[in-house]
Amino acid sequence: MKMVVAYIRHEAFEPIREDLLGLGFPSLTISEVKGSGRQKGITEHYRGATVTNHLRPKIKIECVVEDSDQQTIVDTILRHARTGMVGDGKIFVIPVEQSYRIRTGESGDETLQAHPGEGSEPS
Repeated sequence: MKMVVAYIRHEAFEPIREDLLGLGFPSLTISEVKGSGRQKGITEHYRGATVTNHLRPKIKIECVVEDSDQQTIVDTILRHARTGMVGDGKIFVIPVEQSYRIRTGESGDETLQAHPGEGSEPS
């Protein structure tokens, strides 16, 4: 198993989410994060003072997939997130040793697969 972690611009997220959903990868973890890199900070003038914010907002996407699906996830993110400009983000692929589904106790690759009839919350 691999965990694909991507830091992208906000506007790239929705096309990535829709494409991954269509490819059968609905399980993503999303976080709003801030970071610094080669992209310069934003300088603003507020009430006569100059303020530079060096931390730029990004979206962090995390997705754990089978080894064979890793490149599909990476290619999808690259297709939608790449503008060719500084600040497009980064993708990291990290090995995952083990996973467990808390509800059922399943482990390994079984935790990555949806079960028939899943999708609705229990009442």
